[in-house]
Amino acid sequence: MKYLDENQAVEWWASEELPIRYRSPVDQRVHRYFPDFIVKTKKKTFILEVKPDNQTRPPKQKRRTKKFLQEAATYAINQEKWRAADVFCQERGWEFKLVTEKHLGLA
Repeated sequence: MKYLDENQAVEWWASEELPIRYRSPVDQRVHRYFPDFIVKTKKKTFILEVKPDNQTRPPKQKRRTKKFLQEAATYAINQEKWRAADVFCQERGWEFKLVTEKHLGLA
């Protein structure tokens, strides 16, 4: 947030202000997803989602424990949220970016 505030190329930004509809692969119901940030720069508008890197990859196959099933469901839901955000952005000429600690130089 400090980076966005101090970056001269950023005209404005907001956090969790924009709802995007998606269908959950778990319950097949329509839900609303609020991406972490919407950022308008002088050249482009971005939707940014910040996640730990390990949540951006499918969970490693383990025994079908409750924890594994929960991680798999979360991963599937996140994939659908990000797909919906990408489509939302493409329809508007925006760009969707997934940001992890690796992108931020924290890993």
